[in-house]
Amino acid sequence: MPRSLSPSFALRLGATLALACAAAQLCLWLRTPLPWMIGPLVAVSLLSIAGAPVVSAMPLRNAAQWTIGTSLGLYFTPAVVALVATLWWAVGLTILWAIGLGLLSGAWLYRLHAGPVAAAGGDLRALRATTFFAASAGGASEMTVLAERAHARTDLVAASHSLRVLVVAVLVPFCLQAAGVHGSDALPPSTREIHGPGLAALLALTGAGALLMRRWRQPNPWFLGALTVAMGLTFSGIALSAVPQAASNAAQLVIGASLGVRFKPSFIRLAPRWMATVAASTLLVTAACAAFGMGLARLAGLHWGTLVLATSPGGMSEMSITAKMLQLGVPVVTAFQVCRLSAVLVVMEPLYRRLYGAAAPDVPAGLGGDPD
Repeated sequence: MPRSLSPSFALRLGATLALACAAAQLCLWLRTPLPWMIGPLVAVSLLSIAGAPVVSAMPLRNAAQWTIGTSLGLYFTPAVVALVATLWWAVGLTILWAIGLGLLSGAWLYRLHAGPVAAAGGDLRALRATTFFAASAGGASEMTVLAERAHARTDLVAASHSLRVLVVAVLVPFCLQAAGVHGSDALPPSTREIHGPGLAALLALTGAGALLMRRWRQPNPWFLGALTVAMGLTFSGIALSAVPQAASNAAQLVIGASLGVRFKPSFIRLAPRWMATVAASTLLVTAACAAFGMGLARLAGLHWGTLVLATSPGGMSEMSITAKMLQLGVPVVTAFQVCRLSAVLVVMEPLYRRLYGAAAPDVPAGLGGDPD
C-alpha cells in the first residue's frame, strides 16, 4: 500500500491538519495577520522540530496552490493589466535588485565560512556553489536542483530556503500589521459572487492549465498554471465565479502546514553556525528589500506596502496571499513576484557558470568541514 494511503499516514495527516486548524483559530482570536497561514506554519514547524509525527500530503499542497493561483488570477482585469504593464520599468529594477542582492548575500556567506571550511580541509568550490544558490531568492526546490548540478551541499541549500520563507512569511505580515498598513482594495477581483456551475468550470479550466504546466515541467505548476488561466479568463472579461473564502482559508492552512513539516528535528543540528548566518542574512536582505520597495513606491506612485510585498524575498504564493489579506494591490505583488522568480530561475545557473566556471568534478557529499 502506498505510504500516502496507509491508515497510519492518514491518521497523522488528519491530526496535523486538526492541529493546524486549532492554531489558526488561536491566531484569529489573537488577531494576528494571516491567521490561516501563520498559525499552522508556526505551530506545525515547532512540533516538527520537537519530533512530533506531523506530516503533509503533496496532493493537498498542490490543491492549495491551485486554489490560491485561481483566486489571485481573478484580479487581473483589463484595467489592472494595463496598470501593471506601465510598471515594466519597476519590474525590471526589482529583478536586477533581487539578483544583485543575492550575489552580495552569497559573497557574504562565502566570506564568513571560507576560513573554517578551508581550515578543516573542506572543498571551497563546493562552498562557493552552496552559498551562491542558498542566497538566490528563487524557489526552494528549483534552487536545490541547480545547486546539485554545481555539486553544492543540497541539504544546506534546501534548509536555507526553507528558513528564508519561514522568516519572511512571518516577519513581513507582522511588521505591516504593526505599522497599521491596510489597503483600500482599489484593485478588486473581477467578481465577488459565487456561482456553482461557473466555479466548477473555473476549477476545471485552471486545473487543466496546472496539469499542462506540470507536463511542461514548469516551476510551481499548480500555482502558475492556475494563475495563468484565471488571468486569461479575467482579462478576456469572462467572470465565471469567485473562489469561496472558506476554500482560500483552507488553502492557506494547508500551505502553512506544508511549510512547517519541512523543519525536522535535525534542522536545529544542521550546521548551526551556517543557519545562524543564513537567518542574519535573511533579516538584512528583507530590510534592504523593504527600503528598496518604499523608494520604488514613491517613484511609481503606489502604496508603499504594496511595493514592500512585491519586492520581498519571501515565497511567491505567501507574499501574494499577504497582499490579498491586507488588500494591497494583489495583481502588482503577484506580477512582481512571478517575474522575479522566473528571472532568478533562468539567470542564476548561467550566471554562476559565467562567474565561477563550469561545475567542479565530483566532490564528497560534504564540504569536508561543515560550516558550523
